[in-house]
Amino acid sequence: MTNNTMVSRVENENVLVLERVFAAPRELVFKMFKEPEHLKNWWGPKGWELPVCKIDFRPGGVWHYCMKCMDESQGEFYGMESWGKGVYKEIDEPSSFSYTDYFSDAEGNINEELPATDIVLEFVDMGDGTTKLVNRAVYSSGDALKTVMDMGMLEGITQTWDRLEEALNAAK
Repeated sequence: MTNNTMVSRVENENVLVLERVFAAPRELVFKMFKEPEHLKNWWGPKGWELPVCKIDFRPGGVWHYCMKCMDESQGEFYGMESWGKGVYKEIDEPSSFSYTDYFSDAEGNINEELPATDIVLEFVDMGDGTTKLVNRAVYSSGDALKTVMDMGMLEGITQTWDRLEEALNAAK
């Protein structure tokens, strides 16, 4: 595990920028985001699994997924689940990709009551076998950003990226 923690900042009230350095080559970090078999191993906060993960990784393609909370004592799913849908916009492998992220239902219908996010992920080769991941999330307003922050999104991403680091270490 690297000693790098996630750095976060808010710009212009509605933009959340997250950065973290991973001890893995850029191509591997990028691959972890584009292939369902990798995402299933790390996407979501601790205690959550990704039983549904369908990806059409191309501009205009859709990523549809479901995160379910696990009851670790019983080894089975219980209660909470969260569906999401991403629509890819631009892909410049292995440097970056962008997509619009939505809350959705199991059929992929967008939940208009929760904020959508325009996300750009940048994979910066640091030249020493490490990669800086920069996540730039643009919300429609400061209130929309506050809504997801109040839902625990920052803690969830921190745990998700911790799991990404574990998956990268296992894949090396």
